[in-house]
Amino acid sequence: MRQPSLAGVPLSVLDRSRTRSGETEAETLRGTVRLAQQVEELGYHRFWVSEHHSVPGVVGSAPTVLAAAVAAATSRIRVGTGGVMLPNHQPLVVAEQFGVLESLFPGRIDMGLGRSVGFTNGIRRALGVEKDAAEDFESQIQELLGYFTGTQKNHPQVHARPGEGLRVPAYVLAVGEGALLAASLGLPLVIGAFKGEQELLTLLERYRSSFRPSAWAERPYVVLASTVAVAATSDDARRLLLPEAWSSAYSRTRGVFPPLLPVDEVLRIDMTEKERDIFEQSLRGQIYGTPAEVDAVLGGLVQRTAADEVLVTTNTYDRGDLLASYGQLADLAGSLVSR
Repeated sequence: MRQPSLAGVPLSVLDRSRTRSGETEAETLRGTVRLAQQVEELGYHRFWVSEHHSVPGVVGSAPTVLAAAVAAATSRIRVGTGGVMLPNHQPLVVAEQFGVLESLFPGRIDMGLGRSVGFTNGIRRALGVEKDAAEDFESQIQELLGYFTGTQKNHPQVHARPGEGLRVPAYVLAVGEGALLAASLGLPLVIGAFKGEQELLTLLERYRSSFRPSAWAERPYVVLASTVAVAATSDDARRLLLPEAWSSAYSRTRGVFPPLLPVDEVLRIDMTEKERDIFEQSLRGQIYGTPAEVDAVLGGLVQRTAADEVLVTTNTYDRGDLLASYGQLADLAGSLVSR
């Protein structure tokens, strides 16, 4: 029997704490913690949570707080952020927060860092940042890492307590030229597989060729982020993606990101032509199908990109269906065997 192409590839999960119709926000957050426990049992490598502010339908607004809850409820899986949006925070505070996490859960914490700011003027004002705050991302990362090494010079005699002397692995969540920033800083790269493949391959080649070894990473390390759905049939797998596709179409036509609806409700919606176009567009580039189909597509992509790891970012209404999909993907990678 042919060995799956994904055999041996480390798998991780990024959960955005998407609300479901009829579910309270508290239930959503508890669902995130429970999912972390379940994917740990499946042998997944990491479980990351995200940062979004004032986004209806998403309650993952305080990633380091949620990461603490996840780490406390699990025992082996690495826990981190995908990511903390550094322009929204002072580097000292971020270093202290991760210093606390690493002190409480040593050897299990990851620090994924992104450069996004609030997507409206009102949110940015509430956060105390301007749209151009992302332009200082490189210096913000350098200051942050300097608090861990004790070498930051922006604020002499200021130290992260706890934090200084600890080594919390840092990852850059990159879009486009962010890959070169990760290379120049000698940091692992997290990049979406939804880009055109040639563009993705070009960015990864530039990242690897420009990589400068650092105290944080001796060699390039690529985490490929992708939406992946696995089911008994290709149609069943596609159905898993429909609730998020409709939420995307709704948000882009109404400006509000709604809770996920059951698949059958989505299928009954009489969409406008514009909504239908966005709905179908959001499904393009997603990886879904039977185990064999997903192994061929995702496994082939991993091989062509030489990715070191896959970060799965799938959302759907039914948590049981989502877990079943993660379980079949784990089977392909052999995660259950490696526990």
